[in-house]
Amino acid sequence: MTRSPLIAVVGRPLSAGRVKGWVGAALAVPSLYLDALRRAGSIGAVLQPEALTPERAGDWLAGFDGLLLTGGGDVEPARYGAEPATEVYGVDAAADEFELALLDLAIGRELPVLAICRGLQVLNVARGGTLDQHITGRAGLEAHGEPGVSGALHEVEVEAGSQLAKALGDTKAVASCHHHQAVGRVGRDLTVTARSADGIVEGLELTRGWVVAVQWHPEDTAGSDPAQQALFNEFVARCRG
Repeated sequence: MTRSPLIAVVGRPLSAGRVKGWVGAALAVPSLYLDALRRAGSIGAVLQPEALTPERAGDWLAGFDGLLLTGGGDVEPARYGAEPATEVYGVDAAADEFELALLDLAIGRELPVLAICRGLQVLNVARGGTLDQHITGRAGLEAHGEPGVSGALHEVEVEAGSQLAKALGDTKAVASCHHHQAVGRVGRDLTVTARSADGIVEGLELTRGWVVAVQWHPEDTAGSDPAQQALFNEFVARCRG
């Protein structure tokens, strides 16, 4: 019997007291990610971030068939040569280093990667790109939601012929967003594959392999929107292949 693909899913450390009844710290990932992977026929294994050398990163990804980068706090602005804006939140240097190391290794090994929200921003920074540190409430922009506060549904235009369009099965999608940052300068070897009507980058992909990133949260609506679930299905199919 062929085994189900095993997907490395980056978790988020929780401080002591965040989980009711637990005295110590914890590790978590929203179950919607794992639900979408399960429906696609794979198994998600949650990894605890830590500072890694390239050699240790190799140990972490051994045996995995793909990498899922999840949402979370902001990437440290110094990593793309910027001073932090006052609205920057949730910076975790160890998590940044962990994800950047895993991403570089996955790309080098041609493992499929699906990068979601913060994951798209990590991919852009990894390739030398920059981030716009706070777009919430800016004149002329649509509502893109606020992390941990509110979400927003809006339509995105997807580039025909892109890996993203092939996965979604369409060049339009209704995206669930809750991000306050966005892509600034696009990193090397990356192609913009989706934008919202206000021009904000909503999708990126690497020009080689299957490395697909979306600024929205497909896991939010994958249980009811076949197009969003199809993105996870295609990711898992690539991991199986």
